[in-house]
Amino acid sequence: MELWLVRHGETLWNREGRLLGWTDLPLTEEGEAQAKRLKGRLPPLPAFSSDLLRARRTAELAGFSPLLTPELREIHFGALEGALWEDLDPVHKEALLRFQGFHPPGGESLLAFQERVFRFLEGLKAPAVLFTHGGVVRAVLRALGEDGLVPPGSAVAVDWPKRVLARLSLDGTGPGR
Repeated sequence: MELWLVRHGETLWNREGRLLGWTDLPLTEEGEAQAKRLKGRLPPLPAFSSDLLRARRTAELAGFSPLLTPELREIHFGALEGALWEDLDPVHKEALLRFQGFHPPGGESLLAFQERVFRFLEGLKAPAVLFTHGGVVRAVLRALGEDGLVPPGSAVAVDWPKRVLARLSLDGTGPGR
């Protein structure tokens, strides 16, 4: 089934290199511009969005009225929320880089996060556009045998649960629709 996974536009914490999970930050001016550049480039499919402001606003600026879906939230970083990447304990950095065995103090384990996201995806009955977060996109790509981070305000199309179909780059030059 065709799914378009859209990472929200830039926030201040994205720019600063901070872990951003459930803190409800707005888009920066650049984040709003990134979201506006998506308008007309995504297919006219039903849309779902994380209920956090940055994802919801990206959807709206891209021309969608999404169904708000808490299951599409980023991982809950607990006590690590807002921490600078450069200041993270090496154990947490390694677990995030490997995307395995991560369980932040007071937060959501990577396994629980993936189960939440995949349970939602398995419940979808038709192609859709999903406005979400970097961790969600990465979890889906990893489940499809790929890895990598997608920049804020960009999208990737997948044939869930089979393969990656296309990537829509931030600057609009990549493959897509």
